[in-house]
Amino acid sequence: MAAAAELQGKYQKLAQEYSKLRAQNHVLKKGVVDEQANSASLKEQLKMKDQSLRKLQQEMDSLTFRNQQLAKRVELLQDELVLSESKGKKNKKTGEPASQLSQEQKNVFDEDLQKKIEENERLHIQFFEANEKHNLLETELRSKLEVLEMEAAQHQAVVDGLTRKYMDTIEKLQSDKAKLEIKSQTLEREAKDCRVRTEECQQQLKHLHADLSSRLGESLNIISEKVPFNDTRSSQYNALNVPLHSRRRQLKLRDLAGQALAFVQDLVTALLNFHTYTEQRVQIFPVDSATDTISPLNQKFSQYLHENASYIRPLEEGMLHLFESITEDTVTVLETTVKLKSFSDYLASYVCFLRKILPYQLKSLEEECESSLCTAALRARNMELQRDMKKLTAVFEKLHTYINLLALPSTNPDRLLRTNFSSLLTYIASTLNGFHDVMKDIYKHYSQKAALEQELPTATQKLITTNDCILSSVVALTNGAGKVASFFSNNLDCFTASLSYGPKGGMEFINPLSAECMLQYKKKAAAYMRLLKKPCCDSVPYEEALANRRVLLSSTESREGLAQQVQQSLEKITKLEQEKEHWMLEAQLAKIRLEKENKRVSDKLRNSVGNQRIEAPQESLFTLNADEQEKEDAAEKALREPVQTASLVGMLITTENEEAPEADTREDLIKNHYMARIVELTSQLQLADSKSVHFHAECRALAKRLALTEKSKESSLEEVRQARQSITRLQDELTTTKRSYEDQLSMMSDHLCSMNETLSKQREEIDTLKLASKGNSKKNKNR
Repeated sequence: MAAAAELQGKYQKLAQEYSKLRAQNHVLKKGVVDEQANSASLKEQLKMKDQSLRKLQQEMDSLTFRNQQLAKRVELLQDELVLSESKGKKNKKTGEPASQLSQEQKNVFDEDLQKKIEENERLHIQFFEANEKHNLLETELRSKLEVLEMEAAQHQAVVDGLTRKYMDTIEKLQSDKAKLEIKSQTLEREAKDCRVRTEECQQQLKHLHADLSSRLGESLNIISEKVPFNDTRSSQYNALNVPLHSRRRQLKLRDLAGQALAFVQDLVTALLNFHTYTEQRVQIFPVDSATDTISPLNQKFSQYLHENASYIRPLEEGMLHLFESITEDTVTVLETTVKLKSFSDYLASYVCFLRKILPYQLKSLEEECESSLCTAALRARNMELQRDMKKLTAVFEKLHTYINLLALPSTNPDRLLRTNFSSLLTYIASTLNGFHDVMKDIYKHYSQKAALEQELPTATQKLITTNDCILSSVVALTNGAGKVASFFSNNLDCFTASLSYGPKGGMEFINPLSAECMLQYKKKAAAYMRLLKKPCCDSVPYEEALANRRVLLSSTESREGLAQQVQQSLEKITKLEQEKEHWMLEAQLAKIRLEKENKRVSDKLRNSVGNQRIEAPQESLFTLNADEQEKEDAAEKALREPVQTASLVGMLITTENEEAPEADTREDLIKNHYMARIVELTSQLQLADSKSVHFHAECRALAKRLALTEKSKESSLEEVRQARQSITRLQDELTTTKRSYEDQLSMMSDHLCSMNETLSKQREEIDTLKLASKGNSKKNKNR
């Protein structure tokens, strides 16, 4: 379930990112169209300005040529004037008529020259004004070109970011694909192991079948002789009897419920996609909500369609609860399937949702027919889709009615006959086949409608992709409906065989309270059988128990008592060590005193030779005392280090060669040695007894832990089985989500290709504008 939730979360995130990218794509398209229009207008302006510049250039060339001609003519006139003046000086005498004639010619020339000068000034002024206008227009065009280059760079950055996101998503999906392949390989290995186990189980079942067939006769004889009361004659009493538990039948029903859950999940995803893409289409056609306001009817319709998940998701949850209620330990019949009522309620809420959106859907199709873009063929397809939507709602209403009747035996079984429910199951099968046929008609008519809309001149890429998505969801719905119909028809005999657990001769259903009591009795019977099969614990023999009774009574099993005993023993050891050190010091002092006395006695013996016989026994006594003291020290060392020495008997044998002590002192030393040895052995025995008690307590704790681990092992095996089932279900979900992701990626790649094409066109136009502006600037510089 956690993996499914994570996949659903990833899918929702991808859907949100996809919707954001679609909105950004729309904005980018709009900006590209505006830039194309601006570039076209700038091109036209550039053409007009080029034409005007060419005209002005031609006029300028003509004016310069005319000025040159006028300058030559003025020079000629000046030459003529000089000649005429020279002639006039010579011919003053000729009279006044010639002077008057030259004066008139001079006036004509002056007027002509004044006109030409004025015309030249006017042409210079026009040329200056045209040059100023050209410079202003060139600066404006350059500023616009810089703005367009900045916008193109921003668009390129947005496109690069989108490509990076798409590459990241593709890498994530590839890694998920590799993980899924690894999981599939592990699942294949587990499947092989399960096959081997199934073969072993089949062999065991054969042996068990032979054994049970041999015991059947004996059990029948025992039943006939030992059963005093036959409660099967009364239907009320028979309802409380635990029926025969068929584990194979329960496993088959659970398998069928798992298949039904997978089919319902596919239908739920297809319905979600269908309603979601229908909402997108309502906001696009016949009026796009991004550019203009849609009608109030379509607004209300899209608002209702936006709530589809709250009505469709509970269907999957109800089927999941129904699947989880069918286990190996229960008896699955119509009286015990209580979760079927909740699934029926969820289906009722979805039917109410379909009834609520049906009139808006019909009115929306009528609004499409009334638009000016709708042709006669499109109107015919819309009318057919109206009929198909009515049929689809009617099919879901019939299906809800039949499932509600199936849920009645678990809630209110009064006056319900079992024979009617077999026909009810056949009606459900026929309704599912009708649902499949309706979805086929919807796919046929909608594909025709999408093909006709694609041929319209105003059909946008958004409308085409939305129609393709709706068609893919309709295909998924058609396939899911076909699978459900074939599944129900193939397993109709199994469903009819498991209607009720009551007596064979009975016609009515059992009360749900009786069914609940029966399930409780079944649990008690199973627990009783487990207690009977539980092996007895191994008992301790009576003699061993009597021998260990004193030890068990003296020692405590709790760790606190053992810790107290250890603390007391440690305290005793510390006290004994302190006393030992004290007596060792005392022995050393006594030894020093003894040596001093021996020296003093030896000095006296040297001084008094006459009294030697009298002092000899005392000296021997002193030597004996010294030997005893040395032997006691050696015994203490032996007690301190029991590993290094064996006993003091060998030491006594070696000392006999040096000095032969008396028999009494030797016996005392042997006695002291064996007493010390006995004390050491008793201490070791006590230590061994305490360790054995501690080990016994640890063994009991380990036995309890072993029992707990066995129970946890059984529970973990059950969890592993459930996890494998959930893995199979998640694999199916992953395949569906993978397909949807691939479809979305293909759509996104198409959008990216279209955006790249538009951007490449913009770049080409901007390059042409740059070249044109550079050419104009060069021309202006040359001018």
